[in-house]
Amino acid sequence: MINFFISRPVFSWVLAIVAMLAGIMAIFVLPVQRYPSVAPPAVEIQADYPGASADTVSNTVVQVIEQEMTGLDNLLYMGSTADSSGHATVTLTFAAGTDPDIAQVQVQNKLKLAEPRLPEVVRQQGISVEKSSTSFLMVMAFVSTDGRLSKLDIADFISSELAEPIGRVTGIGSVQVFGSEYAGGAWCPGIQSHVAGGIGSVAGSRTANGAPSVWREKYRGSR
Repeated sequence: MINFFISRPVFSWVLAIVAMLAGIMAIFVLPVQRYPSVAPPAVEIQADYPGASADTVSNTVVQVIEQEMTGLDNLLYMGSTADSSGHATVTLTFAAGTDPDIAQVQVQNKLKLAEPRLPEVVRQQGISVEKSSTSFLMVMAFVSTDGRLSKLDIADFISSELAEPIGRVTGIGSVQVFGSEYAGGAWCPGIQSHVAGGIGSVAGSRTANGAPSVWREKYRGSR
């Protein structure tokens, strides 16, 4: 067989070129489902502890969550991060071929066991459990062409108007915004302690809408 191709170099070159062209054509027509799944699926847990340092977040949030993440099927390893802004991330990586939906459900069930031991403010902020990817699918940058919007204005617009609609697109797992939204603060100098306490209790509830006129009337009546 070797002598046959050596004695016929032109035929050998033509056959090699045809095989190469057939391979190139097969790359473009091969369905995506035929490619092996080499990237291990991952599930990401995110929590926020406003005002806490990185050490506090690590000790009171990350460690509590990691202690409950035992006995998960096909779990390879887990990693975690905690920063000075109070944000905590725990990433659990599973073996290749693991159903990511089943892995997410198992992680959510384990997280329910850890929630009673977490700080109340962390539970109020909400804890998200999402299927994660090791890399970004796309990174988009937004700028103000006329310079009228600051970085904070752009980030707030993206968070309030664009992030949620993009996250609902089929195939999108999660949307991460690199920026900060607007925040509000209330300063009440001179208000008596019981009135200030009432304002704090209302402002501390994420689902309550306080009426400033009611607070003003209470303050007037207490003088």
